[in-house]
Amino acid sequence: MVETLENLNEEQLNAVKHIDGPMLILAGAGSGKTKTLTSRLAYLIGEVGIDPANTLTLTFTNKAASEMRERALKLLNNSEIYPPLLCTFHKFGLLFLKFHIEKIGRKNNFVIIDTDDKKRIIRSIAKELKFDISASMAASEISKYKNSLLSPSVIIDKAQIPEYQKIAQIYKEYQKNIEDNNLVDFDDLLKLTYEILNQEDELRREISKKYTYIMVDEYQDTNELQFKLLELLASEHNNLCVVGDDDQSIYGWRGANIRNILEFAEIFSNTKTVKLETNYRSKKEILDAANGLIEHNSSRLGKKLISHKGEGGSIKIIHSIDESNEARTIASEIKSLIEKGIDAKEIAVLYRINALSRSLEEGFTKERLAYKLIGGIRFYERSEIKDIISYLRILTNLDDDFSLLRIINKPKRGVGKTSIEKLQNLADQNHCSIFSLYKNHGDLISKGLGKKAALAINELFENLIALQDEIKEGKLPSLLDMLEDKIKLKAYYQSLPDGFERVLNIDEFYGFFQESILLNPDLGLEELLNDISLQSDQDNITNDEISIMSIHAAKGLEFEYVYVIGLEEEFFPLLGDDCNIEEERRLGYVAITRAKSHLTLCYSDSRFYKGKRKIMQKSRFLGEAGLIQNSSLKITKSAIFKKGDLVKHKIFGIGRIQNISPSGKEYKLLINFGGNKKEILSSFVQSV
Repeated sequence: MVETLENLNEEQLNAVKHIDGPMLILAGAGSGKTKTLTSRLAYLIGEVGIDPANTLTLTFTNKAASEMRERALKLLNNSEIYPPLLCTFHKFGLLFLKFHIEKIGRKNNFVIIDTDDKKRIIRSIAKELKFDISASMAASEISKYKNSLLSPSVIIDKAQIPEYQKIAQIYKEYQKNIEDNNLVDFDDLLKLTYEILNQEDELRREISKKYTYIMVDEYQDTNELQFKLLELLASEHNNLCVVGDDDQSIYGWRGANIRNILEFAEIFSNTKTVKLETNYRSKKEILDAANGLIEHNSSRLGKKLISHKGEGGSIKIIHSIDESNEARTIASEIKSLIEKGIDAKEIAVLYRINALSRSLEEGFTKERLAYKLIGGIRFYERSEIKDIISYLRILTNLDDDFSLLRIINKPKRGVGKTSIEKLQNLADQNHCSIFSLYKNHGDLISKGLGKKAALAINELFENLIALQDEIKEGKLPSLLDMLEDKIKLKAYYQSLPDGFERVLNIDEFYGFFQESILLNPDLGLEELLNDISLQSDQDNITNDEISIMSIHAAKGLEFEYVYVIGLEEEFFPLLGDDCNIEEERRLGYVAITRAKSHLTLCYSDSRFYKGKRKIMQKSRFLGEAGLIQNSSLKITKSAIFKKGDLVKHKIFGIGRIQNISPSGKEYKLLINFGGNKKEILSSFVQSV
């Protein structure tokens, strides 16, 4: 028997006691989503009498699955009950394939490869094909294709841009390689499961009849493939219960399709919709701001959070002249809170883009406040920043082999692992640094390495010497412009899947570097680098830790005191062809609803933007949330799609969006359907 349902509110109880037929539980932030889901599972098993073996609950993380399993079994209070299947989508795919992969001619002793294995195979194929392409970018694109159920042959037919034509060829060879070696990548766990169920009708019926009650957590994060798989699993009974929040759909950039939750009731007829609107986390003032902001989105099902805690919260706006002033103000406030006895673990600072953490980290270090960077890497420990610093360290000492070996093939210049080993051996044999080898024994490099690698080494040192001469001539303020001109590090990182964020980090560093020199003209390069090395030294700080993280990393967490920084146009919301203003607004909604009782929103008059200090305009979100009255803060109509998205049209098939423009109440999309370009209204296509 279920231990108790007494602690459920009316909305939650309504969801728990629904048995047959599709159900959409719209669970607002802090509304007891997990409690409702686990209570329903316990109710089906302990009260209705459903065999646990006939239930399937799918999540996105092992942690969530483990927590729900534990809570459901505790509610059942019966150690003799066989545990229900509660796992991630990919774990379900693995279990299924172990039993059924032979139906597509594969052996069930397959090996699952991770992302590093995948990239290694792709690099090998690219080398054979003589393609100079980022393995990370190719891996990311192949993942998108698989999750959109697009085969190599389809991509080869559709690809028009040279870069994507190369990836299409790599995809074809990659798929052949993993099939020949009986390997399965992460995406295959779902793709192959779907393909088997889709082509084996008898097996589909058998599996669907086995799992007669299916529940899905965080449904707003599902992609096209996961949706199609769920359709097959529920095909014999439609007893599909999904729990999610369309207002917290913030993963469109990695394939999540918000249409899955927005159109659920249209796809599954006779859907029961339950809205969980009672919020147990935040005070009324905070929820009023969140409700006000999210109501400006047009693509939503609509709900309003109601505070169970009532009034008494506070929302504060901090207006700073720049990011350093902002960091000092926040650090000083937090130090005061901690001195008053507030637990540092109840304090968090959130940002939209990772580059904003630099000034925060410096401000906290100066105030000797301990912090932990959740879901990210400290600014000066990010690989792109360490690369720049390595270049700068070499310019202070050309014999610095440690720094040289880090960047000798960044950007890629044809100096591979074998060439690097030969170079190190030659230097060791001659008891000198690699630079000394180049300077005094250049013939050995020419003989010992291939022609391409030797030329690349020569060009690299010629550039480094030229840059070092510029420093000697007192041209330190313009050093980074010259470094970019000769080395092109930004262009290298721009080509990676997360290139946008990396370039923002590089720009942040370049701006900081230039301003440091301008504020202190006597500052030498070595002294500046030493100051940077000390920024991350927190060895002697022993307080509890404050959390610093991106808003994406904060989803699902809660704190008494929340600071959100960078509320300016172009930082939050991000703007441009690749950005979706409605998803940006949902991120704002997530950020606000992390706060229990105290919320502070921060904006600055200026920040580094693309390496230059720029006057910023405060975010429209402050006005939309009803916190700042300003007629210049606008309400924006939004497009669901963004430039570069793959979409599907019922006549023209799969295409890629090349441009978006407003058209009446919707948007006109310029789409390239395999070379055939068409302008189509947005309501006539779907994301893939």
